[in-house]
Amino acid sequence: MENWCIRMGIMKSLIEKDKKKRLLVAKYEQKRFILKTIVLRESLPKSVRFKAMLDLSVMPKNSSKTRINNRCTLTGRGKAVLRSFRISRIALRNLGSSGLIAGFTKSSW
Repeated sequence: MENWCIRMGIMKSLIEKDKKKRLLVAKYEQKRFILKTIVLRESLPKSVRFKAMLDLSVMPKNSSKTRINNRCTLTGRGKAVLRSFRISRIALRNLGSSGLIAGFTKSSW
C-alpha cells in the first residue's frame, strides 16, 4: 500500500487540515445549533437574538459544517471522493487491484 501512496503524492498537510476542521465542527456543533435556533426564533426579543448572533460571529470559521470538504483520507485528493469510503476513486481502484478490499473485483468487458 505504501508504494502507490508515495507515487500518488500524499498531501499530508491537506489531510491534517481536514482532520482539524472535522474536530472543530464536532466540538462546536451543539453550541452552534443552539445559537442558530435562538437567532432564527422570532418570538424572542431582538436583544437576545442579536447577542446570539454576535456569539456566532465570534466562533471559529472552521467550526461550520459547510467548511468541510470531502477529501480522500489516504491521498488528500479533493475530487472524485466516494462518500461511503472517504477514499478517492483512484485510491479505491488501486486498493482493489492489489487485493486489499474484500469482494472488490476489477471489471472488464
